[in-house]
Amino acid sequence: MFRSCLAAAIALIATGSASASITQLDLADYRLVATHDLPSVQASEASAVTWNWDTDTLFVLGDEGDYVVEVNKQGQRISSMNLFGFDDTEGLSYLGNGQFVLVEERLQDVHRFSYTAGGSIGRSATPAVSVGATVGNVGLEGLSYDPLSGRFILVKEKTPQAVYDAALDFTTGSATVTELVPPANQFARLFDTLDLADVQTLTTVASLRGTADQDNLLIYSQETPRLMEVTRSGEVLSQFDFSAIAEDAEGVTIDGNGVIYIVGETPRLYVLAPVPEPEGWALLLAGLGLIGATARRRLS
Repeated sequence: MFRSCLAAAIALIATGSASASITQLDLADYRLVATHDLPSVQASEASAVTWNWDTDTLFVLGDEGDYVVEVNKQGQRISSMNLFGFDDTEGLSYLGNGQFVLVEERLQDVHRFSYTAGGSIGRSATPAVSVGATVGNVGLEGLSYDPLSGRFILVKEKTPQAVYDAALDFTTGSATVTELVPPANQFARLFDTLDLADVQTLTTVASLRGTADQDNLLIYSQETPRLMEVTRSGEVLSQFDFSAIAEDAEGVTIDGNGVIYIVGETPRLYVLAPVPEPEGWALLLAGLGLIGATARRRLS
């Protein structure tokens, strides 16, 4: 009976309904609690995902630049928006008030747009900022908005790998970019990874603001399937090995409860949640009313 209660608790964690806001983050505490298929057409080759804190839903971007699709936390389609003229879209981040930014890898351009369910928007109609010169398939792979500073963190895939802190002015089209973790040379591996695929700021998690983890980052590597929590100076604090789960995952986000969502090109959505140690399960189950319900069933 305990195992069935445990399964129910994990299911609730996977949907987010049992998750309490976190006050610290350690990836060693996380487990894969759910895997969901994404809409195969709109989310084809999913390369990026971001959490919308106004709607508490997820938005997924494919690397062909055809759609942004809104899904629930089980990967089910809610709405979508057509994109025209974009190519090699790799990063997506929510700004608030229905505003998003996306990044094109090779052009290294960041575009701001408003999401309209069932609508469409062309590349030429979106304000944009160039963060670097046009490169090959080794450019900007991901970005994340920092709501506390109003700035952006971006990662460049390789040759060289890079983590940038940038102020982007979409009115003037100008960018001020600082390299947070300079590589020793263009072939150096930051965090001992083969590439950098996406980044997520932790300042989007309100319960982490004011804590030691506030300014840290989640960084994902696709070619070295690994999720890491790192400081902005480049120290790896914790990590989660993804190699036994998927080799095509490359986008990451986190919601207000600290549940982490990763998307892969399959397309698929992977859900990671902090799972209590064995001694914590009784408290969790009691909080959910599962132990009491089990006792009542035994007495009936």
